[in-house]
Amino acid sequence: MRGDESTRAKAGVSDAMRAFALLAAMILQTVAGAIGGSGAWGEPVGSVARAYPTILLPGGTAFSIWSLIYVLGIALAVRAVLPRQRRRDVQRSVGWWLVAAGMLNAAWVVAFTQRGFVPAQVIIVALLVVLCVALARLAARPAEGWADRLLLHTPVGIYAGWVTVATVTGAATTGAALGVTFSSTVATILAVVVALGAAAIAALATVRLRPVVGFAAAVAWGLGWIAVETPSGAVSAATAVGAVAVLLTTVWSLRRDADETRTARG
Repeated sequence: MRGDESTRAKAGVSDAMRAFALLAAMILQTVAGAIGGSGAWGEPVGSVARAYPTILLPGGTAFSIWSLIYVLGIALAVRAVLPRQRRRDVQRSVGWWLVAAGMLNAAWVVAFTQRGFVPAQVIIVALLVVLCVALARLAARPAEGWADRLLLHTPVGIYAGWVTVATVTGAATTGAALGVTFSSTVATILAVVVALGAAAIAALATVRLRPVVGFAAAVAWGLGWIAVETPSGAVSAATAVGAVAVLLTTVWSLRRDADETRTARG
């Protein structure tokens, strides 16, 4: 009996540490985002990005999604601190991955606002990997009600979806900052291939990692704003098609899941 009590006590301490670490990480990334956006330390993120324009840079309004990501992250973390939530397997499965995401996001802001483009790109790739792992783990655990969908699955999905697009646009910015140049034709072809590739990966994710509505919406949002902002007609068409394809695939995936559920119930 004492052994069982000791095990439960250790698990409780571990759960509390994870939950409060998650809350701290979400607060940290929010503060870093506010500082990075305002230019209170270093240059504003937007100013740095616009200093190296590329045909894959989304319109400025696209970046407002960060505010939603930060708000949802805080809400997710506050819920995760609740005693009942701490003990859930789903929170144990993704908690530390989301802690890592918050810390990586803050580190990216620091690197990017100081024009450390290569470190920033390495960090955002790591952030994408971490978020994809968290999303895959969530996809393996169906949401238990609206609270899970609103305060766990959706926040992680939106976060991962936007970072998918940000990784692509960040790579283009990094190349421009390092002086990598191509002819307009080659640059356009590369941009189209990359944009369609990102859309294809996102569409595949909506099929395999279901349900990922937040992920699909964020990818479509990013691609749509590239379509609006880019001066290249070919890139605009490709990103618009990619955004629509992601949304249509998501609708198809949701309908398929609904049909399977009805079939299972007889």
